[in-house]
Amino acid sequence: MKDNLLEIVTREELAKPAEFLSAIDGMDEVDIADVFENLDTTRAVRFFRLLPKSIAGEVFAYIVKEKKQEIIQTISDAEQAALINDLFADDAADLIEEMPANVVTKLLKNANAETRQNINSLLKYPEDSAGSIMTMEYVRLKEDQQVSDVFDIIREHGVDKETIYTCYVVDNKKTLIGVVSVKDLLLASPKAKIKDIMTENPHRAHTIDPQGEVAEMFRKYGYLSLPVTDSEEKLIGIVTVDDVLQVIEEEHTEDISKMAAVKPSDAPYMKTSVIRHSRNRIVWLFFLMVSAMLTGGGLSIFEDRLLAIPILIAFIPLLMDTAGNAGAQTSALVIRGMALGEIKNRDLFKVWWKEIRVASICGILLGAVNLARILLFDGLIIKGNVSGQLALVSLVVTMTLCCTVIIAKSVGCLLPVFAKKCKMDPAVMSAPLITTIADVLALLVYFGFAAIFLQQWL
Repeated sequence: MKDNLLEIVTREELAKPAEFLSAIDGMDEVDIADVFENLDTTRAVRFFRLLPKSIAGEVFAYIVKEKKQEIIQTISDAEQAALINDLFADDAADLIEEMPANVVTKLLKNANAETRQNINSLLKYPEDSAGSIMTMEYVRLKEDQQVSDVFDIIREHGVDKETIYTCYVVDNKKTLIGVVSVKDLLLASPKAKIKDIMTENPHRAHTIDPQGEVAEMFRKYGYLSLPVTDSEEKLIGIVTVDDVLQVIEEEHTEDISKMAAVKPSDAPYMKTSVIRHSRNRIVWLFFLMVSAMLTGGGLSIFEDRLLAIPILIAFIPLLMDTAGNAGAQTSALVIRGMALGEIKNRDLFKVWWKEIRVASICGILLGAVNLARILLFDGLIIKGNVSGQLALVSLVVTMTLCCTVIIAKSVGCLLPVFAKKCKMDPAVMSAPLITTIADVLALLVYFGFAAIFLQQWL
């Protein structure tokens, strides 16, 4: 259906309205919005003007930002007014934040008083807070209303609400006192009072709560919507699951970027310029390059020992790679656990002790395999015998490998927890940073053991 619609709106001769309306009949608004990405401004505007008014606002909410801006700047003032007044409050606020200043002024001028008030109310809340993603279109009830009356209210006003599956009960001061689902209403007697079937003291978010905490409540309790109250517990709006899914996507994208040592970006990869990509990456690359100088400095300090026993050089990549991989493994698991609320600040010692035991098992197994490889392959197969020096070198490498895995996993679990204690994003302690630290520590341990066991050759 999407391909058929795209063919109709992109061919040279203009499609007739009847053909166009037949093509979109039964299509989801999201799929219709996807077609706009492949249209030039002229066809996008004509396409948008042909949309039925009943779905135009919802389709517009899903169109990519660049096309939204092109459409808004091309359509008339009357069309702008009809569009922004038809959008849900949270979508209208998002539109205002995305548009240039001159377009914002024009949009607000064309919006009606109620829409302007709703937009201004949402924009006053801190970015990334529950208040910034909530909407004000919800069904509000009183506790003394009958079920039969509530269905009349939903029929009359439900079309303008973002969701009708959950209704919210308030008192005369607009204080939230309960919630009632449509399922509860359908199963109740038509003469039953709302106060008899509602769930009292429901879970709620406050306007200044972080978006991440709101998303966690949706994940934990499986909500479709969640009420948002102010400091006096007055119902201000609701957050719906579609907005939370967007928050989760944005937070995961940001965490992945930070863990890969890339500055997070709001724009899609293909929409981001080469200069912007470079700017997002160069700072971390520069920092990691400077950090890697510590590794080079460590090697230069032990240069004489490397010249005395050249075989030590051959095992440096193995030790550094193992250290980095061990630290990256642990940091990824710990950061994920913290993001899901499985690991708390108070769990620092428990997490560290568990990783010590895991690292001990991994280190011993890796060390045993490496010891056998050196003695059998480097000694017996290549050289035909195992010299005293090679035996001690294999012991140094094996001991270093065991200690390195323990140290790297300790660093990988402690740094993210420490970052959270310092009110920082744990994802800042990215795998590249932990790898650099683990590399330096691995070299220090390696040459420390070498100085102890290979002293007669140094």
